[in-house]
Amino acid sequence: MYSLIRKFIFSMQPETAHNFTVQLLKLAGNLPFPILPMPQNPTEVMGLKFKNPIGLAAGADKNGEAIDGFGKLGFGFIEVGTVTPLAQDGNSKPRQFRIVEAEGIINRNGFNNLGVDVLVENVKKSKYDGILGINIGKNAITPIERALDDYQICLRKVYEHADYITVNISSPNTKNLRSLQYGEALDDLLKSLKAEQAALSQKFGQYKPLVLKIAPDLNEEEIASVADSLIRHRIDGVIAGNTTLSREPVAGMKNAEQQGGLSGKPLSALSTCLIRTLAKELNGMLPIIGSGGIHSVASGQEKIDVGAKLLQIYSGMIYAGPKLIQDLAREIKLD
Repeated sequence: MYSLIRKFIFSMQPETAHNFTVQLLKLAGNLPFPILPMPQNPTEVMGLKFKNPIGLAAGADKNGEAIDGFGKLGFGFIEVGTVTPLAQDGNSKPRQFRIVEAEGIINRNGFNNLGVDVLVENVKKSKYDGILGINIGKNAITPIERALDDYQICLRKVYEHADYITVNISSPNTKNLRSLQYGEALDDLLKSLKAEQAALSQKFGQYKPLVLKIAPDLNEEEIASVADSLIRHRIDGVIAGNTTLSREPVAGMKNAEQQGGLSGKPLSALSTCLIRTLAKELNGMLPIIGSGGIHSVASGQEKIDVGAKLLQIYSGMIYAGPKLIQDLAREIKLD
């Protein structure tokens, strides 16, 4: 069945297909019944109770328009965003490209979104009863030296509406953003955001976990440095990881030369390697959410086996369909 749907979706430009699917799921969210069942494979991570360990990665529903529709596919958690303080168009189009033979996608979207206020209103309307994460970023016009301002604005606005908040400093499509992953810049950011989290926790009488999303392109020394910062600043979790700038797995294929971050099946080995190295460095001090290249139960299980506690998918679902969510949620074995 999905092979026919995919044929139709793939007849459109990738971004057109994406927008069409989000609008379809927005409508499906109003149905009085689920599209697919919610598989029960419960786990507790960061003090939150998940019905199953499979989540929707950020980027699929940037403005939180189709939370209920995605929820009806069986996700144990959904992460919306990346959202920025102000609405922005993102980079010029075309900015999404399929690498069909490798089941990969390249995007250089650049945090296109309608702004944090629109997202918050959409979240308030949602009836989804799973765990909801909100992924926050910085506007392209904000100088990198003032990035903290944007993250603080977003954190304050989304805090009471999220179950957890993800700080995205690893998109390759916002100039200099990845520089925040290193040394003093990372320490300053995490220290300030933890202080903000403490203040908001007191204000609302509720502690919301803070998660950092990192790139798969870090070397072992850089991963060790990030892990050290995460532990020292008592960050609640880490998503490993974002899209890659590497083209090694897709060299010579159509669209491989396009600029942007590569996601999907070609990212699988690199993200597993990131999780394995990160897990050794963190030594159980905080949980890892595995993301990147999950396209089958085996590729998801591999990430759990090397140290991930939860999984997120997006590109894999485009190629395999919603059955992937169901298969992963039912068959993944948590340690």
